[in-house]
Amino acid sequence: MASLITAVRSKLLQAIRSVNPPGRWKILVVDEHSQKLLGSVLKQFDILEENVTLIESISSHREPQQFEAVYLLMPTTQNVKRIIKDFSDGRQQYLGAHLFFIDGLSETLFEHLTTSPAEPHLKGLQDLFVNFWATEAQTFSLQSPGLFFNTYSPPRNEAAFKSARSKLEEELRFVSKTIANVCITLNEFPYVRYYMPTHHSPLGPLKPNDQTRAPPPPEGSGRWRTNLARGDAARAYEVADTDFVTKLLAFMIQQNLDEYRRINPEFPKASDPPRPRGTLIITDRSMDTVAPFIHEFTYQAMCNDLLQIDDGTKYMYKFQSSVGSYEDKIATLSDADSVWTTVRHMHMREAIDKLMADFNKFMEENAGFKGEGAASLNDMKDMLANLPQYQEQREKFSLHLNMAQDCMNLFEKHKLPLVANVEQCCATGLTSEGKTPKTLVEEMVPLLDSQEVINANKVRMVALYIQHRDGVPDEDRRRLYQHARLSMADQDAVNSLVHLGVRISRGPSDKDTKKKLKQKTSSDDEYELSRYRPLLRTVIEEHSANKLDPTLFPYVKDSPTVLSPAASLKQTTPQTTSLRSAKPSWHKAVRPNVHAESKQRVIVFVVGGMTYSEIREAYSLSTSLNKDIYIGSTHAITPRNFIDDLKVVEIAGVGSRDVPNGVSLAGAHHSYQEYYDEKYFTPDPPAPQRPALHVPKDSKHSASKLVKTPSSYSTSSASLVGPGTVEKEEKKKKRGLFRF
Repeated sequence: MASLITAVRSKLLQAIRSVNPPGRWKILVVDEHSQKLLGSVLKQFDILEENVTLIESISSHREPQQFEAVYLLMPTTQNVKRIIKDFSDGRQQYLGAHLFFIDGLSETLFEHLTTSPAEPHLKGLQDLFVNFWATEAQTFSLQSPGLFFNTYSPPRNEAAFKSARSKLEEELRFVSKTIANVCITLNEFPYVRYYMPTHHSPLGPLKPNDQTRAPPPPEGSGRWRTNLARGDAARAYEVADTDFVTKLLAFMIQQNLDEYRRINPEFPKASDPPRPRGTLIITDRSMDTVAPFIHEFTYQAMCNDLLQIDDGTKYMYKFQSSVGSYEDKIATLSDADSVWTTVRHMHMREAIDKLMADFNKFMEENAGFKGEGAASLNDMKDMLANLPQYQEQREKFSLHLNMAQDCMNLFEKHKLPLVANVEQCCATGLTSEGKTPKTLVEEMVPLLDSQEVINANKVRMVALYIQHRDGVPDEDRRRLYQHARLSMADQDAVNSLVHLGVRISRGPSDKDTKKKLKQKTSSDDEYELSRYRPLLRTVIEEHSANKLDPTLFPYVKDSPTVLSPAASLKQTTPQTTSLRSAKPSWHKAVRPNVHAESKQRVIVFVVGGMTYSEIREAYSLSTSLNKDIYIGSTHAITPRNFIDDLKVVEIAGVGSRDVPNGVSLAGAHHSYQEYYDEKYFTPDPPAPQRPALHVPKDSKHSASKLVKTPSSYSTSSASLVGPGTVEKEEKKKKRGLFRF
């Protein structure tokens, strides 16, 4: 299976390697965003190994160099002007410029470049289409949590609908181009289908409104019975009722992919063996509002829920050194950590068993170790302190030992066995015995009254109970809040579920909401506190079996030839070969440059945030369905973040962690390029001051005693390459590795 991290890394390295100047050495010029993208998949050493002698920031003041340069930049008007400035007014910053843009360069900026004074110095130009964050092998993100408020926050008044909608459409245009980047990087031209809810109308700025809806058809047109005869005016008026965020985004993505294919007719390049055409499924957070509240007990999800992990990757913990002292360490949880990738999707109980088994195996293979293996997490902690010679492995085991132990301590402290049981009954509608829960309120109220249960967990139980009941009478909801002693902000979090299409208030005559997509009961051997499966699992399974309702998930354009479920099963079931076969396949030599696997792909994108349980399902279903499944979103969410965002979704995110001032109330920009330029704008540093010359007044030979003060600025290239001593830098200069 193609890893997204590997795919992006390969594209970037290929771009740098493709430049081979006569003098061998070259300079890499980056901007703030491209440098972060580069650093997310490549280490500094990897870049310098490609005959890069210096990494410079395009926004810094740079001295002219006698090398050719590789520009790796965002395609903004600001960067294009900077490139032109490097080769204008008699200035030649480098011997030549090889331009690589992270995203697609607009035709206007391309014309600006090719008709500028810099044109004679340009040796090549290429768009890489890698403007997305490959966070894991099968996971990508836009890292744009503010889009949650653009999507679901209601406009502040009737007059604000038009500007709020135009702003959302502008943001969606950017999202569509980013998803197209993922497809281009994977060399995939997928079918596109999208989620069309049946139980609620469009949300947020897309809610049908006179400000944004087309004018009503003339009177008398309603007598026509056929859709065709009713005319364009009637259809345009009614389209607002189906303008869901998923639909708008899906059509934009299809348009971007079609445009790319028109310019690049060979896309997608044929693979050997041929790969069946994949599918891109667009959904949003409103499809499953249960998953973000559930306590998950698989390792990655549980750690991100209970522990303070920044952006799902940075975790600070206490590390015990060989002398017995403790020190704070910041660990990075990424695909580079083999221990993490092995256990992250296991249930916590299995993860701890696996950690201990691997640890004991490591101890057995350590020739200097004597004694019995570890029988508990505490045994592991004591034994790790006595292995100074295996520093890296010690740190990995110590990290995950600490994380597992902290999770289990909080599991008991916060009464999670009882809390999670209530959550599972609400989410699945069944008890662990498979029966309808009849004592749910009796089990929940003591937990709401308890001071040992933290408020965040009470919010989660109340939110899940209200969804289980498909709304409750206002008086019942008030009593639940009273039992839980919820603050006004916590109550706002539950009440704000209405902005995600959830019914929270219910009258005596209200009927049940009819949802086409429902939770399936799992027949797997399961843990009692892990019975719920995200709805995304059902969607992917039914899509793979050709059973997904086409009215619930319609295709934008063309759809695949419908196969019978049996034929589909034949395609997705991995072929097994008997060792007794007359022609065993395991002896065949692998042909060079041919991928061993050409599985069909499913790419899922969730607007408004994906949960770690949904990420886990993508990996799990890749194995069970024999498909390559990728999942992406505007951002990854934890229950804590989701509740915090719900508290302020009513007021457009004001006071939130990610957009403390709230989303912009201004409408869209005049052009997409203006929006893009603002998004990736980086201020230029102040102009450098000329060094002052200090001449001693009492000196007769003042000319020989001129003193040059240090310059008042330093190029940011030094900070990009990394800190180091002056002595080491001088040695590297001599070796030609890089110069400052």
